[in-house]
Amino acid sequence: MKQDEPPRRVAVPAESAGRRLDQVLADLFPEYSRSRLQQWVKEGRVRVDGKSMRPKDKLQGIEQIELEPVVEPEQRWEAEAIPLDIRYEDEQLIVLNKPAGLVVHPAAGNRAGTMLNALLHHAPELASVPRAGIVHRLDKETSGLLVVARTLQAQTALVAQLQARSMTREYRAVVSGVMTGGGTVEAPIGRHAVDRKRMAVTPSGKPAVTHYRVVERFRGHTHIKVRLETGRTHQIRVHMAHIRYPLVGDPVYGGRLKLPKGCSEALRQVLRGFHRQALHAGRLGLEHPGSGLAMEWEAELPEDMCRLLEALRNDAEQEGSA
Repeated sequence: MKQDEPPRRVAVPAESAGRRLDQVLADLFPEYSRSRLQQWVKEGRVRVDGKSMRPKDKLQGIEQIELEPVVEPEQRWEAEAIPLDIRYEDEQLIVLNKPAGLVVHPAAGNRAGTMLNALLHHAPELASVPRAGIVHRLDKETSGLLVVARTLQAQTALVAQLQARSMTREYRAVVSGVMTGGGTVEAPIGRHAVDRKRMAVTPSGKPAVTHYRVVERFRGHTHIKVRLETGRTHQIRVHMAHIRYPLVGDPVYGGRLKLPKGCSEALRQVLRGFHRQALHAGRLGLEHPGSGLAMEWEAELPEDMCRLLEALRNDAEQEGSA
């Protein structure tokens, strides 16, 4: 049964001037699908400075938006008894460590066996929260920490932290190529002009900022820490490929496998057998939506990335002693 939620009010950022209403709504309310937001606009549930608009109408960047959402229980998704690695849990939120290979949200081709299905089994009340409380996502083959809101109020607060860029998300990655130092990539990301399943750096894309620093260098690779300022789809993968340091194992943006000249057979086998992007969300920091306290969690590197780093270190040591 549908149920009205409390109205949501938010100011349109100045940088959104000239963009369509439905595009801005998708940025401001990422917990709802774009199709659902467009439907609410047509139903008069979205008002801009107190007036109704069409989804395609352009904004000036100074308006006040009021949204009257409707809760629709996620009845189409089945609860499934899938193990979850929960690192923290209370009445407001759940923090879990997602393994590589687990899809976060059901979609075409992945209707079951996802993190959302597992969450509905673990906490059935999430059926009344949009997207079962999922605040942000990780790609299927990216491992690491995610936060899930158990109430609409917690979800609203956590999404606001994402938009304000106050939620800390730090990743570990292994890239091809030897970096001389850390830096920042500031390049807009949008859909690829030809392959719509891929993302790309494009002038028409959304602003995206990625900070990275070197942890360890090897003969032909670099272990880095990455901090996200924005959260665009495939952001780290796209930005690292853009500066010509693609993630090891990335099947979409990584290009052809590159082996260091004269590398050991052990490293050769590990690199050829690493079939996912070497990316792990290792640290998550946020303000608790109930208490307001600053909280932080860390998740250790998964075994496959530990084996990769060990092989890279052993190869570097062998080369150094030759």
